[in-house]
Amino acid sequence: MSTTSASTDFTRRLHEECADDWADATGHRFVDELFTGTLADPVLVAYLVQDYQFFDPFIRLLGEAVATAPTATARLRLGRQLGMITTEENGYFERTLNAFDVSLDDRLHPHLSCATVDLLDLMYEAIESHSWPQVLSVLLVLEWVYLDWAEAPQRTVTATRSEHVEWIDLHRGHEFRDWVRFLRQQLDAAEPSAERAVDRCRSLFRRTVRAEVGFFDAAYAAVAPCEESPKHGPVGVLDTDFNRIVPPAGA
Repeated sequence: MSTTSASTDFTRRLHEECADDWADATGHRFVDELFTGTLADPVLVAYLVQDYQFFDPFIRLLGEAVATAPTATARLRLGRQLGMITTEENGYFERTLNAFDVSLDDRLHPHLSCATVDLLDLMYEAIESHSWPQVLSVLLVLEWVYLDWAEAPQRTVTATRSEHVEWIDLHRGHEFRDWVRFLRQQLDAAEPSAERAVDRCRSLFRRTVRAEVGFFDAAYAAVAPCEESPKHGPVGVLDTDFNRIVPPAGA
């Protein structure tokens, strides 16, 4: 059994245990170039096309959070975030991919990088656990890492293009800060008492941070098809009518 109570700062300890990987993610070259506006268009497009593959899995992750949340108040807060994802964030993807003339086929049927597959596996591993703490362990990293780089006090936005500035703005400000604070509070309160369950949360948290670093790295590499498909769940994104999953080409 864990010797710590659920009132302790579980998320602080999880963060401290992977501080080096966290620093690699939040201090990545991609982030620096995004802030200065020097990020090359092919790098941004490669990143966004791969990130777009998380759209439906992320909705499913939030849906599992709604299903496993212990209170109606938490479920309502998660539901509000679902609405934001399907409007503001999806709108950014649509505008930006249109601006770069990315075809619908390239958006919906890209070769998945191994970094993308790693993150998809983590999302579906959390979903299939049907465990509130495990779902939060992945969801929190996906959001907290982005808040940390977007609100890093040492960074100043000198970028002027909307493709850069809007992506930063989506991940900072009081609303996003409150969302991450909510997730931290929920995971702190849900710290498992069984050591084995704590270890599962720790593993998911640490592996998700590492996967975020790999995902940024992959934006700079030529994407060859990953030899492995995601091990968990369906693969694909919603089509533009938001009514069906479009699998990758050849699936």
